[in-house]
Amino acid sequence: FIQMLRSAKKRDVLQLLRSVPEEMRLFLVEAAVVTQSVASLAALSDFLDLSKEPKSLVEKFLYTAAFSPRPSGELLHLVLDKLDGKQLAPETWETGIVAVGSLVGKLCQQKLCGLQVVERGLETILRGLRGAKEDPEVVIYLLALGNAMLPETIPTLLDHAEDGSTAVTTAATSALQRFPIPHISSKVKRVMRRIFHQKRKSYDKTCRLAAAEILLNSHPSPMDVINILLASSEMETEMATFLLLKVQNSLRDHHHLARNIMKDIMGDPRINNYNFFSKVGISSSFSGPLTVTQDLISTFGLDLLFLEGGFLRKSVSDFSLLSHGQRLHAAQVTFEAQGMESMMGENLSEGEEEPELMAGLSATFFDVQLRPIVFFQGYTDLMAKVLLSSGEPTSVVKGNLLLMDHHQVIPLQSGLQVTVKLQGGLGLDISADMDVSIWEQELKTSVNARGSLTMDFQAELDSPFLQATLRSQTEAETSIHFDTVLRFSSSPMLMCLQLREEQVPYR
Repeated sequence: FIQMLRSAKKRDVLQLLRSVPEEMRLFLVEAAVVTQSVASLAALSDFLDLSKEPKSLVEKFLYTAAFSPRPSGELLHLVLDKLDGKQLAPETWETGIVAVGSLVGKLCQQKLCGLQVVERGLETILRGLRGAKEDPEVVIYLLALGNAMLPETIPTLLDHAEDGSTAVTTAATSALQRFPIPHISSKVKRVMRRIFHQKRKSYDKTCRLAAAEILLNSHPSPMDVINILLASSEMETEMATFLLLKVQNSLRDHHHLARNIMKDIMGDPRINNYNFFSKVGISSSFSGPLTVTQDLISTFGLDLLFLEGGFLRKSVSDFSLLSHGQRLHAAQVTFEAQGMESMMGENLSEGEEEPELMAGLSATFFDVQLRPIVFFQGYTDLMAKVLLSSGEPTSVVKGNLLLMDHHQVIPLQSGLQVTVKLQGGLGLDISADMDVSIWEQELKTSVNARGSLTMDFQAELDSPFLQATLRSQTEAETSIHFDTVLRFSSSPMLMCLQLREEQVPYR
């Protein structure tokens, strides 16, 4: 379909968009965005009005642009024009800003940072960040900077990480965690030390743990590791348990940058002793391989951070791909609940601000952070959701992505030429659900991920006296379901974790 659209005229694409049934329109918009021909982008420009189109079609357009493997300056121009000066629904605006961040980052990876439209995109984010008054607005701009991953924005992220509210600090440290290790400079490490050791003010435990992870994952000095371990002896049980498990995971991971430093430090009985490692909280951190080949390692990681009273504060399930020193977050889904301490009658740590009652979800796919989803915000909203819960899972992302689109002509020594074409597509359907039952004192979370991958390879030799074609098609389908059930009505608390992976048909 993409190949067909590449030779279509603007009027043909526009006629298709206007005449196809509604359920086909989503697919057509995906294909038109991915095609990125002058005609298809011009047709989309005439067809789409983000303030009038249904939410599903607008999100499809913006997310398809964000996931585009090699976007053009024209595609970014189209997205910016559609967002500029319009009265848009808050969800549309948020999705658009995170998409702009992704497009700016991918164009810079293609060495196109100097394009005027890329500078306009980055300035749109930075200007919006400077003018943002409310925390949710600031958070969206910080997530967009995380998608862009431009080194020049690191000072801005550091300012917000150190001086912002809990939500802002969390978003800024999460954005910094996504930067490649060479960009984690001594200045970044100094700020992370101040956050972790709370030199200027008190920080939420999730912010402190994120700062510790940045330090541990980026060529840490022995002193950093020792100070983090020493600090754990003065932490609450759950936070200390989680942090010490992170350290033990890095010892087991042969690819971890700090592994050798950790091994040396663990040789010191003043550090590696029962007093440090006897914390018996229920928080956990696990990471292990799903598939290992000569060129690729795929891993599954699960982090569960609990409050002292046993309520789940944050859970992160992560599917990553490691190949030749590069890491790709194929899928990362984070559930977060805050403000539950007051509901459960727990006391806050000294100096810690009381957070608003809230539960939500954020997701990253193929290194693109999506707009966060809020399940409830405030006690009134929670009661309404509990009483009016539909039981339907929330769709996080659904659609088709073009992962690769490669065309190359290879001259042979004989003087003949071979034309090589490679296309790879991915169909995704990911939903998540969080159900809090106050009456039964139970918390359930579930992530359902279904995907189908197809690869099409063709090599063609065409000459006046010889014609040969080699064609290969590969398809694979898989689905993974990850469920947690937490019952906090009794002590000790009961928890059930289940990871189900259905058999993968491979053709």
